[in-house]
Amino acid sequence: MTQRGDDALVFDRPLVRAHRDRAAAHYAAHDFLHREVAERVLERLDEIKRRFPLALDLGCRTGLIRPMLNRRGGIEALIECDLSPAMVARATGPLRLVGDEERLPFRAASLDLVISVLGLHWVNDLPGALIQIRRALKPDGLFLGAFFGGETLHELRAAWLHAELERSGGASPRVAPTAAVEDMAGLMLRAGFALPVVDTDRITVTYKEPLALMRELRFMGEANACRARRSRFTGRATLFAAATAYRSLFASAESRIPASFQTIYLTGWCPHPSQQQPSKRGSGQISLAQVLREDDGPPIP
Repeated sequence: MTQRGDDALVFDRPLVRAHRDRAAAHYAAHDFLHREVAERVLERLDEIKRRFPLALDLGCRTGLIRPMLNRRGGIEALIECDLSPAMVARATGPLRLVGDEERLPFRAASLDLVISVLGLHWVNDLPGALIQIRRALKPDGLFLGAFFGGETLHELRAAWLHAELERSGGASPRVAPTAAVEDMAGLMLRAGFALPVVDTDRITVTYKEPLALMRELRFMGEANACRARRSRFTGRATLFAAATAYRSLFASAESRIPASFQTIYLTGWCPHPSQQQPSKRGSGQISLAQVLREDDGPPIP
């Protein structure tokens, strides 16, 4: 998703900010998913025996990562940055600022660590955002990221599609399009990261009924911000048709409905000469003949 003028923009970034501003006052009561994913990201930090004195929490929301750090990673100073002024106002750290993932306000080679939890799925230019993060890192600095993948809320997407096709003969995007996990290693390399690692997992949350899920998404600041969304309000008939479709397609035997959140995790390093490098092509010291069994016939020329 690369910015080439308004026609190429997928997300309405001012609306993303407005959604977070609106959610800020009650976000602490609905931050369970952000908190769980943040803990999984920090577990990856625990596995790295290095110190990162100056770190950035990019997309900090109300600052929930700060108390979770507990001296992890040797972090001495944490900058908390979010697109939403209302979210930043509720963070408690001494280093806070409002900033956009699409236009990072940091000098090149100024940070030891960048952590981004559940924010990058709302950027229009993901490769560009990754490039800016890599440029802000010092050589041998670390990036740890997590964002929603393409299988997120597939149940909700299917329910809306069913309801809108049935009632209006067409459908608008109701769930944000996101990157596929198989594309991410290539994007990390294109952005200039060394030793990229990409993995994924899935968190399934259950609700009593679909409208409870939709309300939760608003309180999380994750409401629909696609530029191609319908501009008019959704009618009650379509809303209840979507809820009915959701229950009929996905409800469990206990009459609860699942909501799937696929999370893609990224790890990458700003290049440095001390890092492990791949061997040069043709540098092997063992010939093919030495590893082929004699009864397999002659080696292919």
